[in-house]
Amino acid sequence: MREDRFLTLVVRTLADQVFEIVRDRIVTGALPDNMPVRQNALANDLGVSKIPLREALARLEHEGLLSSHANRGYAVRARSAEEADEIYALRLAIEPAAGGAGALAANAAQRAAATAAFRAVEEAANSDVTAVAISNRHFHTALVQPAGRLLTTQLVERLTILAERYIVSHLAPAGYDARAYLKHRLLIDAWMARDVAAFERLMYRHLDGTWQDLRTQIGAGRA
Repeated sequence: MREDRFLTLVVRTLADQVFEIVRDRIVTGALPDNMPVRQNALANDLGVSKIPLREALARLEHEGLLSSHANRGYAVRARSAEEADEIYALRLAIEPAAGGAGALAANAAQRAAATAAFRAVEEAANSDVTAVAISNRHFHTALVQPAGRLLTTQLVERLTILAERYIVSHLAPAGYDARAYLKHRLLIDAWMARDVAAFERLMYRHLDGTWQDLRTQIGAGRA
């Protein structure tokens, strides 16, 4: 019985690791839009069996990053301007208020974690796109998590991951400039001060500004 439980735990942990690796490859474009997922080759590349890989692929489909087709397996889900609009409309509706609630509820450890997440965004500047995307995701999640609203936190994290595909492709986040630094600096300062009104206003402007930049870049790509 104990052995069975241990094996189940190992498989589940391995599936989580595979999920994160493949997710980051999709987000950064290493696995491009509409690319079929060749399970044998991917399993060999990752050094895993098909059991954790299949579990990870099913989760990635649920997260909206893969699509499945009868008799053809999985493929990377194509991005679209319409999806980007929906992602940012949802983020604007949820994230400012969720982060404001997080600011009010945060204890000392959670405030330290949010500050560390901001520092990680700084340190990732001008590094590879994976590091920038992951640090940005952790920062946004750290701002909402203290409120203790599990579904909201999960939704914010999921939307942030979906948004990363567009940011990485169109806005080159490795070019983390002074403007981006200032926006995040103002956000963490308002959050730490528990100034909910200022934080919500800044977060809304931050997300809306990114959305408008994306719209411009996606539109230019169509021309």
